[in-house]
Amino acid sequence: MSSVKGVVLFPGAGSSSTHSSLLAMENALSPIPVARVDFPYRKAGKSFPDKAPVLVQCVKDEVRAFAESLGVATTELAIGGRSMGGRMCSMAITDENDPLHVAGLVLVSYPLHPPKKPDKLRIEHLPRLTTQTVCISGTRDEFGTPDELTSAFAVVPGDVQWRWIENARHELARRDDLVAEVAAEWITAL
Repeated sequence: MSSVKGVVLFPGAGSSSTHSSLLAMENALSPIPVARVDFPYRKAGKSFPDKAPVLVQCVKDEVRAFAESLGVATTELAIGGRSMGGRMCSMAITDENDPLHVAGLVLVSYPLHPPKKPDKLRIEHLPRLTTQTVCISGTRDEFGTPDELTSAFAVVPGDVQWRWIENARHELARRDDLVAEVAAEWITAL
């Protein structure tokens, strides 16, 4: 049985906590408790994300509250999410002033750069990432190719494992069960 006592999952910018892939991960992780969390802009009925500091603080607050509700330390939780949700988790973990300490990080379709803008990398925080991490991405993701992603994550001092989904784009459409299986297998092995 996993040493992980709970998992907190965050959606991508254009979706909510009821996204089919997050539901699939929750089902695959059963009986481990899972919290699927919406960011403040979603809760307010807005479609455009808040600025990163608001999103990062949301991750910290929600993860700490879930740990407290379970009666465990945040170091007994795995966190992660799709695209922006995963990126905000990675930024909360690497925050220089108030880092969030967790057992593991799941990054599904990490948005390395905006589509067709490979020079706008989202990597400033990666050299501070020491948490065990699994990255699940499609081999045709327009937010980062396998070569771009592995190159960018080479600066990460922590353990990073890669799981590639052949011929899948950023949405990983119709691959929810596979993503969930990979994530659950990795989390339960922590």
